[in-house]
Amino acid sequence: MSRQEFFHDPGAPPAELVAPSVFAAVRDDHGRLLLVRRVDNGKWELPGGQVDVGDTAVGALQREVAEESGIVIGVLGVSGVYTDPGHVIRSVAGRVRQPFTVCYHAEPSSGSTSPRPDQVETSDAAWIDPARLDTLPVHPAMRLWIGDALDRWPGRSVVR
Repeated sequence: MSRQEFFHDPGAPPAELVAPSVFAAVRDDHGRLLLVRRVDNGKWELPGGQVDVGDTAVGALQREVAEESGIVIGVLGVSGVYTDPGHVIRSVAGRVRQPFTVCYHAEPSSGSTSPRPDQVETSDAAWIDPARLDTLPVHPAMRLWIGDALDRWPGRSVVR
């Protein structure tokens, strides 16, 4: 079974747990947004992932962004906090979770500007002009998070 993500789908399985995750809206000096393409579904998203036991939110964010894109980041602040019972993810192992997500504004650290995918979770990593977002396959929940981050760049946040 592959990972499945459901967004307001009446056929979605019920969540067993709420799981914390973090994602980064990273913009470079040209205003481009760092996105990664998932291996499992081919969709583009902000780099990020689950917070593990023992992690801080920012530590998990920096680790996930570096793993998925090869970019080292500095965190600027929170762009949004999201939890929606209509958004659930079934893992490869079959566990169903409702994400509790914190998205952050971030910037690449100096000297860390050439993205590279990890070829495990991500098949591509690139700086994308925000004007191109509508042409890319992006999950509806992620599209909302990206839109909020871009609308509030930098520093203002939203809670949904």
